[in-house]
Amino acid sequence: MNTLTYTEKLHPGSAFPEITATLLNGETVTLGKPKNGADWQLVIVYRGRHCPMCTRYLNALEKMKSGLADIKVDIVAVSGDSKAQLQAHLEQLNISFPIAYGLTLDQMKELGLFISDPRSPQETDHPFAEPGLFVVNAEGKIQVVDISNNPFVRPDLMTLVNGLSWIRDPNNHYPIRGMHK
Repeated sequence: MNTLTYTEKLHPGSAFPEITATLLNGETVTLGKPKNGADWQLVIVYRGRHCPMCTRYLNALEKMKSGLADIKVDIVAVSGDSKAQLQAHLEQLNISFPIAYGLTLDQMKELGLFISDPRSPQETDHPFAEPGLFVVNAEGKIQVVDISNNPFVRPDLMTLVNGLSWIRDPNNHYPIRGMHK
């Protein structure tokens, strides 16, 4: 018997949900709320410390940080890892943007992410979100969304930064794409 499972996905142009997570210093961060003089925010949801592809992606994102800052796009990353798992992961990361932990299953579902169970206790000790990327504009709406059901498919960061530069140029009048539901 074939059973279909449906998930609710966030649509381009819709309001980004109010979701908070915790930074290592105990401070709460609201996803989609830019800081540091930016008016847009790139929200990266990564699988967790157990994922070497996530580590490489986050480290590569650090190299794009100044290009994003130039176009007033702030960055935050988050996973469902625990505080201890994030602390251990920081040994492999060379990043300066905020990274949060503790994304709950309900929050993952609210973001419309695909969720996986670990293959073994050695991988991790909790269900985790597969990769998600959201660009939230100055109105709090989803300008760009990309979700995957595995770690192998993610937007190329240089293409993303170049595309956002083009979108942010007021001479281009580029609307939010993918608005048909």
